[in-house]
Amino acid sequence: MQQAISRRSVLIGVTASAATAFLGSQARAGETHEILIKRFKFEPQTVRARVGDIVRWTNLDIAPHTATADAFGWDTGELLRDESAEIAVADGMELTYFCAFHPHMKATIEIV
Repeated sequence: MQQAISRRSVLIGVTASAATAFLGSQARAGETHEILIKRFKFEPQTVRARVGDIVRWTNLDIAPHTATADAFGWDTGELLRDESAEIAVADGMELTYFCAFHPHMKATIEIV
């Protein structure tokens, strides 16, 4: 026996599909973590981030700096005063970094 499809059941189905699509698109957006470079230090020295987050470094010193992964897997490039650069946090990325111009400057990204 064939069942008639009512207009109401179609509207309920369409509404449920739209809500599911909307909620799926609203999955946790990546957070941006700010790291300031000042007085020859990365502040904070440790950032706790999730895969998909962004880490942004901003140089507030007169001297140029970089944020460079210890094994050189990623690098911000040279940052002059008031310049910024970003790296997306990814599975398997190097988590410890330093300044290529000032190797005593070191910091870490922790993936949570």
